[in-house]
Amino acid sequence: MEDWKDQTGSRLLETKHVFHLLFSNPASAVGATGVFALVFIMIFAPFIATHDPYAFELSDQFLPPSWAHFFGTDHLGRDIFSRVVWGSRISLTVGFITLLESAILGTLIGLVAGYKRGLVDTIMMRITDIFLAFPSTILALAIAAALGRGITSVMIALGVTWWPLYARLVRGQTLSIREEQYIETARLSGASSFRIMFRHILPNCIAPLMVQVSMDVGFTILAAAGMGFLGIGAQAPEPEWGLLCSTGSRYFLQQWWIAAFPGLAIFLSVMTFNLLGDGVRDMLDPRLRRR
Repeated sequence: MEDWKDQTGSRLLETKHVFHLLFSNPASAVGATGVFALVFIMIFAPFIATHDPYAFELSDQFLPPSWAHFFGTDHLGRDIFSRVVWGSRISLTVGFITLLESAILGTLIGLVAGYKRGLVDTIMMRITDIFLAFPSTILALAIAAALGRGITSVMIALGVTWWPLYARLVRGQTLSIREEQYIETARLSGASSFRIMFRHILPNCIAPLMVQVSMDVGFTILAAAGMGFLGIGAQAPEPEWGLLCSTGSRYFLQQWWIAAFPGLAIFLSVMTFNLLGDGVRDMLDPRLRRR
């Protein structure tokens, strides 16, 4: 019982220290607060939205922002505030799932390539180079177009184009870590390659992975919004931010609010995740933390 209390107290102190480091930097504090707000909106969208995001009323077309409709209404009389709030679920889900699949695939490939080296490393890295040779946006558009329109196609396409970055990152870390003395000791003690890779090497790759993931979430949201803007991603009547901007661009000169508020949501999301990524990097790098 005492051990359990000691462990719990130590974890609480570690958590408090992490939050202190994160919020001691004004930029990362803004980023972390923004990310928490986005996640909160995503989870509680049904309670935050003031209207049904899919309900339309033609008599309420093109109403400007007001107390009745905070962000105004679109060409079908739908409440833009509610559609932006519900759109957070789509955009953030795309960002999180895309990076999850990219990080898992890239980590596995980079870990095996860096540890095995030789022919295995050469084959895996040449495959990685093939993917890196294509502009990521063009490759993602081509894959999504081939798979068909929809959110699932976008997540697969972005995941396929994003994993080489993580493979390169983890491979570089693995090549460095595998030469450490404790790895050689584990190998001589009879530990299997699987145990060495996942028990000793992978935990030491988590810090750079966390930094990369936290900085890439915003870019995946932006990429998914761009594909939605081009009509490849989410399809009407889904309230995806890129699709909302695409619809609003037709009326921008007269009814600016239709595209402006979804665009602002994209901008704030990318900015907050980038600020958070910078904060996580500073927090995990002792050299930067001492400055």
